[in-house]
Amino acid sequence: MALLHQACEKWGFFQVENHGLEKKLMDKVKQLVNAHYEENLKESFYESEIAKGLMNKCDVDWESSFFIWHRPTSNINEIHNLSENLRQIMDEYIAQLIQLAEKLSQLMSENLGLDKDYIKETFSGARGPSVGTKVAKYPECPRPELVRGLREHTDAGGIILLLQDEHVPGLEFSNDGGWIKIPPSKNNTIFVNTGDQVEVLSNGRYKSTLHRVMAGKDGSRLSIATFYNPAGDAIISPAPKLSYPHNYTFQDYLKLYATTKFSDKGPRFEAMKKIANGHSSHGV
Repeated sequence: MALLHQACEKWGFFQVENHGLEKKLMDKVKQLVNAHYEENLKESFYESEIAKGLMNKCDVDWESSFFIWHRPTSNINEIHNLSENLRQIMDEYIAQLIQLAEKLSQLMSENLGLDKDYIKETFSGARGPSVGTKVAKYPECPRPELVRGLREHTDAGGIILLLQDEHVPGLEFSNDGGWIKIPPSKNNTIFVNTGDQVEVLSNGRYKSTLHRVMAGKDGSRLSIATFYNPAGDAIISPAPKLSYPHNYTFQDYLKLYATTKFSDKGPRFEAMKKIANGHSSHGV
């Protein structure tokens, strides 16, 4: 838990081993997604305007992708040309991955000093958290210096769990003003990063981190990124327990400080929240 807390506070990304997902299932998902790309998407990508316009270097991403919703309702049966085998294997994989996402959310909640189900319950809305997967291939690129696989961004949602290529690199995360190259995932580790809503909920303690995918000419990179997100109707705000007191007078703080100077400041801050709330409820 200490390692997880450090990873979330200092980095915003980490990888998980011994995650409980079946390795054979993970291998099968990757195999079937790669086959789907080769059979249904590869040719159309290289004939697309993105590929043909490469020399013009415009604001596009060198990727071939589609999105599957899993929870609260699934659209997997509506996606064109997916084999029945891929639909079934993906559903089994997601069921196991959600268990990992919920476990991580519990550990993060506890590390923040919150009830273990705080993140899950906050994300839930009326019908539970939203879960969806961006299935992407970053095709081999003849001029990778002209384009990004995926431009720099932070993720909008909650906890992102990535099953990625074993051989082809390209993912990079920002840290201390530089870019860290994330190596391909060996032995089916799951790469995890936190999104904007975790940063808000944690009152800035767990930052969402800027990342990108570099285009490459030494193979196509596989990326299966599952988003454990708040429901559309979930109300997001910093957890009250993690926010500092605000809208109080310094005079009131000094009064409290006079009797608590040699005590820990945490309970003092909590007491100031109550004092400030009392003032605001009286229109002060």
